[in-house]
Amino acid sequence: MSTHETELMLKGYGLTTAELYYRMPDYRNVLNSFVWQEYDVAPDYPRLFKFIEFWQEKIEGPLHSVRFTHRKMIRPGEWRNVVGEFPIH
Repeated sequence: MSTHETELMLKGYGLTTAELYYRMPDYRNVLNSFVWQEYDVAPDYPRLFKFIEFWQEKIEGPLHSVRFTHRKMIRPGEWRNVVGEFPIH
């Protein structure tokens, strides 16, 4: 995990995973899926909606549906400053 990702998580970002189902441009009866992951802020999801807008403007395959989940990687109760170690052996 990079320092940039850790900084985002400490600022309240969580990992958003979206599965986009879209119709193939040449075969409208065929559905295909695309998985997208990015750090985003709930509940507004600005990066997810920006990507969906990009898809609708630039990609030929029209969207059928989008499923997504969001998980904060660091929660306030899970983060603590550790000052020492206790070696066992």
